Amino acid sequence: QVQLVESGGGSVQSGGSLRLSCAASGSIFNIWSMGWSRQAPGKQREMVATITSGVNTNYAESVKGRFTISRDNAKNTVYLQMNSLKPEDTAVYYCNANVQVSVGSHMYDFLGQGTQVTVSS
Repeated sequence: QVQLVESGGGSVQSGGSLRLSCAASGSIFNIWSMGWSRQAPGKQREMVATITSGVNTNYAESVKGRFTISRDNAKNTVYLQMNSLKPEDTAVYYCNANVQVSVGSHMYDFLGQGTQVTVSS
């Protein structure tokens, strides 16, 4: 089993910054991709940013130029630096990882429990 533990959420005023972290632990042979998604009240969960082990990144249009995703492969940790935050960024942010749990196994998707980000105007 793989656990993803997020940290760094909180409340901030519009224009402020927050940095989210997510550490993966457990039965891990290789992590292909890691990323962040978010779910605002009354809305479906949406992809925010992803990063592969080769550090290729992908961002939602709504966060391009404001958010930066990075990862530390040695620590199995992914980060999301969020700048110029807007009230519409308010959501529960979830960490996800695509993990190979042992040699020769399939890749499995895991999701963290989420951390709340609230941006006030």
